[in-house]
Amino acid sequence: MKYYSLNQIKATANTSFEQAVIQGIAPDKGLYFPNEIRPLDPSFIKNIEQYSDQEIAFEIIKQFVNGEIPDKELKEIIAETLCFDFPTVKVEANVYALELFHGPTMAFKDVGARFMARCLGYFNKNKTDQQVTVLVATSGDTGGAVASGFLGVKGVDVVILYPSGKVSDIQEKQLTTLGQNIVALEVDGVFDDCQDMVKAAFLDPELKDQNLTSANSINVARWLPQMFYFFYAYKQLKNKHKDLVFSVPSGNFGNICAGIMAHKLGLPVKHFIAATNINDTVPVYMNTQKYEPKASKQTISNAMDVGNPSNFVRIQNLFDNDFNALSALFSSESYTDSQTIEALKKIYKNNGYIADPHGGVGYLGFKKYQEKNPETTGVFLETAHPVKFLDTVEKALDITLPIPEQIKSVIDKEKTSIAISTFEDLKNYLNSRG
Repeated sequence: MKYYSLNQIKATANTSFEQAVIQGIAPDKGLYFPNEIRPLDPSFIKNIEQYSDQEIAFEIIKQFVNGEIPDKELKEIIAETLCFDFPTVKVEANVYALELFHGPTMAFKDVGARFMARCLGYFNKNKTDQQVTVLVATSGDTGGAVASGFLGVKGVDVVILYPSGKVSDIQEKQLTTLGQNIVALEVDGVFDDCQDMVKAAFLDPELKDQNLTSANSINVARWLPQMFYFFYAYKQLKNKHKDLVFSVPSGNFGNICAGIMAHKLGLPVKHFIAATNINDTVPVYMNTQKYEPKASKQTISNAMDVGNPSNFVRIQNLFDNDFNALSALFSSESYTDSQTIEALKKIYKNNGYIADPHGGVGYLGFKKYQEKNPETTGVFLETAHPVKFLDTVEKALDITLPIPEQIKSVIDKEKTSIAISTFEDLKNYLNSRG
């Protein structure tokens, strides 16, 4: 298994898993992609309930690691990564929430961040003279998950860029209070500005000696482990329901891209819905076939405030850039804040389930699809615990949420961040470090 840049052709695949993880993005600005996807043995999927979550993850990921991490160590990395549950919770008839928030930072990105941190730690363990800097942009949960996943990892510094005033208070505390090898840069701008700075840093010749890598979902070690979730949901529901549809709250489109990868491995899924907020670049594309990135707009589902989703090019590649093939399996819809609030109220009033704003958008996506496809069973992804959006959820539902232990551990800590406004500010900070 080799990786190639999506700015090249598959025949140029000559990058190892290790190189792809450490480099993050290809020298030509392209995202790395595996040169082949080998479907799993059908008997494995048929008998998936006989396997543990860790065993499932190993079978899924091993072809993409390609022996560069020995099986014993890879299984240890998986065991350390998957130390919490991924339950499906029935919300109403034929509608389930897949809860991905039971990890240390209460967000779905804990899996990818923990897996990548441990892979990078393995690759760096014998490189005593080389310090790697993980540079990451966040619109909310990525920063906290990466900070937690990489905290104290030997040979790795983490620099997190986040948009000032555009993440929730709890999300901000999770990425600005840990110290040690974690530094938060508070950007005067929106998430797209943060992401553009990170991409520019990788391509700047004056930063070539900084040993930069990315922990956004552009990094294959962050992106690929997200396939696990979809197999776990199928394992729990396969004997109860057929015609599973996944509705995925989507911002940078890494999560839903991983779901489609799971389908390519053989997972039986009828349809994928990318549910977005008013940042509707992809929904518009699916209606017009014109991809026109735009400036992101702030919403209550801030982790999806992305105007130019990086991973959509990977999704297109999975269908060989054939729009008809893509639209047969994939659709995308956008929803406003007011629609999201009404969804949270409806879910709570009718079923007693407390969803977060991102989950609310996912729920709306499936309910619209279900209107024309009533025989299907929907799974919407609850990507973060509702407490991370405390003000929005409590106000919408007129309730008081208990604070989980994972949040109590950071909520009273003092925020520490460095304010920047431009790419030059980022360069100056990176070059100023001893």
